[in-house]
Amino acid sequence: MEDFDRFYTDLKATEKGDASLTSKQQIDRLLRPGSTYLNLNPFEVLQLEPETDVETAKKKYKKLSLLLHPDKNADDRERAEKAFDIIKKAIALIEDPDELSKCRDTYTEAKARLAVAMSEKKRKAKRETKSDSIPEDTPEGYAKALWIMVTKVFADREKKRKTLEDRANEEKRRLAEEMVAAAEKRKLEEEFKKNYEETRDERRVSWRDFVKKKEKKLETYRGANFKPPQTKLETSKDKRSK
Repeated sequence: MEDFDRFYTDLKATEKGDASLTSKQQIDRLLRPGSTYLNLNPFEVLQLEPETDVETAKKKYKKLSLLLHPDKNADDRERAEKAFDIIKKAIALIEDPDELSKCRDTYTEAKARLAVAMSEKKRKAKRETKSDSIPEDTPEGYAKALWIMVTKVFADREKKRKTLEDRANEEKRRLAEEMVAAAEKRKLEEEFKKNYEETRDERRVSWRDFVKKKEKKLETYRGANFKPPQTKLETSKDKRSK
């Protein structure tokens, strides 16, 4: 929370110091450390209220684009290109009716979350100090707390989007691997079937040759090893024993 407070204070001080920021100040604002999640909010990027209509947003975008265009910042071109891309993405969200609705819904959700947080904070303050007065009761305090909550809600939604995207990509990868494996299996089966058919006649000849060799070997064995039993002559001793 302290980091958010410090960031908010520094940011608003800069904006207040120069209502019409220079090219360098705008580039610094959009690229300063910690601005990644802030730039998810197109209204924050273009410095507009969430109720601002599309035409007004386009005018503000045009004004910023003149300041941030890389050709206007030859001495800081690389950073200018990054900043210019950020405002292009912001106006694209605002020009898309569905995305614009989602961005405005983010503010609605943030206000609802803040109301719950303020209620709990008031109860805690009353238990500890006997007074339910909190900084968010002032317009400035509420604006600061809402800004922080809006930033958090945009961040939460982006994390959720990335999680779902990662899951979808992982599922695509898994299905792709299964399809490749299935294709390889079919290829092997087809190759086996083709080879099996192509070698059918060869296998038949080989089998016939094998059978012939076995039969020939058996006949040779019978001819070479078969001996009729010898006839034993009966002796006189054998006659008496009978």
